[in-house]
Amino acid sequence: MTAGPPPSAHAPTRTLTTSYIVFMIVAAAAPLSAMVGTVPLAFAIGTAEGVPAAFVFAGVTLVCFSVGYAISARRTGGSGGFYASVADGLGKPAAVGSGWVAVVSYNCATIGLVGASGYFTSLVLADHGITVSWQWCCAIVLAFVALLGYRDIAVSARVLAVLMVAEIGILAALDVAVLARHGLHALPGESFSWHAATGPGVGVSLMFAFVSFIGFESAALYGKEARDPRRSVPRATYAAAVLISGFYALTSWAAVGAIGTGRVRETAGTHLGDLFFVLGDDYLGSAGSTLLQIMLCSSLFAATLALHSAANRYSQVLADDKLLPAALGRLHPRHGSPHLASVLQVVVSAVAVTVFALAGLDPYANLTTSMLGLGTLGIVVLQALAALSTLALRRKGVRLGWTGTVAPLLGFAGLAATVWLVVGNFDVLTGATGGIVVQLPWVIPAVGVLGALWALRLRAVAPDRYRALATTHLAAAPVSDESRTPVAGPHTATTVTEAA
Repeated sequence: MTAGPPPSAHAPTRTLTTSYIVFMIVAAAAPLSAMVGTVPLAFAIGTAEGVPAAFVFAGVTLVCFSVGYAISARRTGGSGGFYASVADGLGKPAAVGSGWVAVVSYNCATIGLVGASGYFTSLVLADHGITVSWQWCCAIVLAFVALLGYRDIAVSARVLAVLMVAEIGILAALDVAVLARHGLHALPGESFSWHAATGPGVGVSLMFAFVSFIGFESAALYGKEARDPRRSVPRATYAAAVLISGFYALTSWAAVGAIGTGRVRETAGTHLGDLFFVLGDDYLGSAGSTLLQIMLCSSLFAATLALHSAANRYSQVLADDKLLPAALGRLHPRHGSPHLASVLQVVVSAVAVTVFALAGLDPYANLTTSMLGLGTLGIVVLQALAALSTLALRRKGVRLGWTGTVAPLLGFAGLAATVWLVVGNFDVLTGATGGIVVQLPWVIPAVGVLGALWALRLRAVAPDRYRALATTHLAAAPVSDESRTPVAGPHTATTVTEAA
């Protein structure tokens, strides 16, 4: 059965180029926020000097993941994200479970980032003599997110491009300043020695390294808004993985050189969240430190907007398949955006922030850590399932070749290990010592199982709807692509081109 048209009669605007998609997904990873927020923790309780090696390992793993994800993007038309990818390889029940997990995970991650944006913006303003409560800062952030999320995705992409270039620029300036002062000693070889890379705390370092990449996989959500999705989505995914991993490794490596080997753990433990501001003041002057503070706020806003956009696209895809209220799939007649999904996501974020505020809970220690921790876990689980889904395509007679087999297998192994690390260190990730927060990881399998059971119910009571699941997003896919050639029988194989 052919799926019916989406709820909206208006097609999304195909305005995104590969570069704009890269800006969207790198902004979601929030490079400056990752450096300021996670690297000092990895220095202090992880492998200290060995943290740059952890970023390299995470980057190689995610490049391997990207090989399989690119194959999936070509087969699914470059849209639908994890929902489409899992459906292609693991079937509809797993896809519905993954889709629901994606909605929960991206919404939680967005709520966590709203809290972080409000918290750090309030602190930075207070540092400069301006008193604004974190609640009002969150409200301002949500107002701008609502304005941009409602409009054409190209508007958000342009804003994110400017913010991303600015935050990478200030960190690059810090790297150059460290190199200028110390020369090659700014990049100590000790960071990549076996002893440092695999020393005590390696699990914590790897966990924080993978957490810092969250959002890079979101390219496959913008296929319907891309000019050439079958080329731009895989290329953007590869580019983001290489760019983010290289930048993270270089900046953390330069930070090790700036602090000095043998002093990293102690110094990071003393300064923690202020570490990069201290380095900025030392190497870039007070103006550079102030600029780092401002860019941290803009980085968190950019990440919030990017994950907000990703959450909306998942809601739209699932609404098209009637797995969420159909209204969420409607596109704005002029902007071509899932505007109702955007409005609902902003409302959900506002309600969550309000509840935490009324309960007198801390915006960072409670709101950000719990919501962002849960969202992170869900997204890493989805990445692992997507890698496994690519490997499962062999059952459909798809010839993946050695690259399309070995790379996703390595990616799956690394991501599965990351899931284990995140669950095992969830208290470290969230800063919680007990209570309901440490039980939050159970939300992910619970939502996934409920989604799979709902799909099985549809198969029994509404077989036509069940057969249409995970096919609506293929409506815009060019049928000439060889990776979409149907498998006629058990002896017919489909060749998937592995080049980017």
